[in-house]
Amino acid sequence: MMSTQDIYSESFMTNDTKASATTEKSTGEALKERLFYDPKNTYTAMSQETLHAANDFARDYMAFLDAGKTEREVVKYAVEMAKKAGFQPYTFGMTVHPGDRLYYNNRGKSLHIWVMGQNPLDEGVRISAAHIDSPRIDLKPHPLYEDSSLCFLKTRYYGGIKKYQWTTIPLALHGTVIKKDGTPVDICIGEREQDPVFYITDLLPHLGRKQQEQPMSKAIAGENMNILFGSVPYPDDDKVSERVKLNLLRLLHETYGIVEEDFITAELCLVPAFHAREVGLDRSMIGAYGHDDRVCAYPMLRGILEAQRPGDTVYAILADKEETGSDGVSGMQCDIMLDILEDMARSTNANIAAMKAHSTCLSADVNAAFDPNYADVYDTRNVPLLNKGVVITKYTGGAGKYSTSDATAEYFGKIRKLFDEHQVLWQTGELGKVEAGGGGTVAKYIANHNIDTIDAGVPVLSMHAPWEIVSKNDVYQTYLAVKAFNA
Repeated sequence: MMSTQDIYSESFMTNDTKASATTEKSTGEALKERLFYDPKNTYTAMSQETLHAANDFARDYMAFLDAGKTEREVVKYAVEMAKKAGFQPYTFGMTVHPGDRLYYNNRGKSLHIWVMGQNPLDEGVRISAAHIDSPRIDLKPHPLYEDSSLCFLKTRYYGGIKKYQWTTIPLALHGTVIKKDGTPVDICIGEREQDPVFYITDLLPHLGRKQQEQPMSKAIAGENMNILFGSVPYPDDDKVSERVKLNLLRLLHETYGIVEEDFITAELCLVPAFHAREVGLDRSMIGAYGHDDRVCAYPMLRGILEAQRPGDTVYAILADKEETGSDGVSGMQCDIMLDILEDMARSTNANIAAMKAHSTCLSADVNAAFDPNYADVYDTRNVPLLNKGVVITKYTGGAGKYSTSDATAEYFGKIRKLFDEHQVLWQTGELGKVEAGGGGTVAKYIANHNIDTIDAGVPVLSMHAPWEIVSKNDVYQTYLAVKAFNA
């Protein structure tokens, strides 16, 4: 019997991208081919060598996903990659020179990486930006409580989620605790096979008739998304109340040296305890937590680390807080990008206004891939498809183009020409029908600084779910797009 691995390998061998014999086209067929917009399926347009390269790239990306389920973990992983690639930490006031490979770690939660180009900064910088935060479940400052001999953690969800998707699945606890003396303690429980996992309960269907009659947004109340944390009481002391809570605090103190008050000065969250997996009998897709937007962050990271002696300075941003509006010291609305650009301009006697005016940006973020099971919310003429390559999104927002930067036609034309010249497979698409909803990216926050910006990234199925789906080939084409942009 042929294994699924054999099937996958066989699909590569039999997928010939060029027909052995050509048929003469009619005048109409030739004209249609020349005039119609028809994005190609990557499995027919990519060579066997490129298909195998995409599969290898996917393995590396899956390892990245498993290692970085929070923004702090991604930054730590990316810094190690940057150091291995010869990048050095940047401090304000440094003098920079062409060829310098530098990074700035912003509080361990966002990361700026760049390679100084050979051209003057007045001629502009090529910026790529992605976010590394994803929807999740955060703990409240006073989370731990006991009820009915069970112990729970109080939560507040982070970003746009469907609450019901987060019940009855295994969850892992990640984060950092700052103790009273200022010592940081990193926590990660639930990712190893031998680790326990955590859980949000749901009502059994036998008693859930009233619940099932409610709208999905109301069926699970946010205040009821409490994490089941433990059930064993502290032994042999009937004089003590809340014995289960006491026992759990004892375990935390013995393992991590923390007390209940330390939860107040902590950033702890629950994420799916799933590992990235290949999806489909043909292994063509990747299922994982956090594709939005680490599926763009990783190709962008690889692209900047592999940049060698670029003409223009190339600059990559791994941003935090996009899922909650990009506010705060680690979000894209923070002035840190401008501070770095202005400091580099000072070092090289460049004009900051000219530098911004001549700079360009790829806002590397995902779009919603067409799902035929929910076709009614999509405009089928203007929707990205899986396996059609990186999707360029001219504008985001919702309804009347609210909350978007809307890239100029001229800049879109330059990106189109660039991708075509580098044989990057691309498509264009919008996020659903005009009044079906909407969403935004970091693009507008960069464009507001007089920097030409457009969104380009990977189409995703089940976006914002605990487990999202992407195509391996689309991920690889996004990497090639970033490489072309940096070239």
